[in-house]
Amino acid sequence: MTAIYKREMRSFFTTPIGYVFVAIYLAISGALFAATTLFSMSSSLTEYFSYMLFVYVILVPLLTMKSFSEERKTRTEQLLLTAPVTLPGMVAAKFLAALTLFASCQLVAALAFFILARYAQLKVAVIFGNLLALMLVGMAFIAVGLFVSALTENQLAAAVATVGILLLFLLIGYANQFINVYWIRFIFSCLSVWTRFQNFGQGVFDVAALFYYLSVTAVFLFLTVRIYDKRRYR
Repeated sequence: MTAIYKREMRSFFTTPIGYVFVAIYLAISGALFAATTLFSMSSSLTEYFSYMLFVYVILVPLLTMKSFSEERKTRTEQLLLTAPVTLPGMVAAKFLAALTLFASCQLVAALAFFILARYAQLKVAVIFGNLLALMLVGMAFIAVGLFVSALTENQLAAAVATVGILLLFLLIGYANQFINVYWIRFIFSCLSVWTRFQNFGQGVFDVAALFYYLSVTAVFLFLTVRIYDKRRYR
């Protein structure tokens, strides 16, 4: 597992993917932070964190699209399947590698809050809640991206499909305004990433939302393992 993790981390920076992801993440994050706080002379971070959710819909597929697709395209998939590591360990290694790069970028971007703290009184609980929520959303989105990447050898197809699924998870709650059936509205609210994000955004630790994000992550990682479990015996 450790070997695969190191291999994945190395691959991010032996190809343009890692550099492109880091550059785009920090550039967009910095631009949004400046536009929503510094230029508008506001200490409210609500807009920044809301916009970052939609940025993740584009950025996370860029990070995950090659994870398994490239293995199939270059025919190195069999090396993974015959490596002395369990399938859950293999999937976990790729997940942790993507999460490490993602979390590192988020940590660097969070340094901007220290700049703002010199000029405004910030609510630490709200900032921490939003950062935690963004991390949980990132975890869930990465798991979805890995699952989609395991389905195809075409990286572009993996990226586009992942964007579609992530948008569905993010925007499904908005469909409630057009639906009058309570149980459908309830299901859509439960599945909506945006709805679950709101409590964290207000600085409230939402245990149900925490369980939701962890469950989505676990389910899609499990499905990825199942894909390779079936493929191993073909």
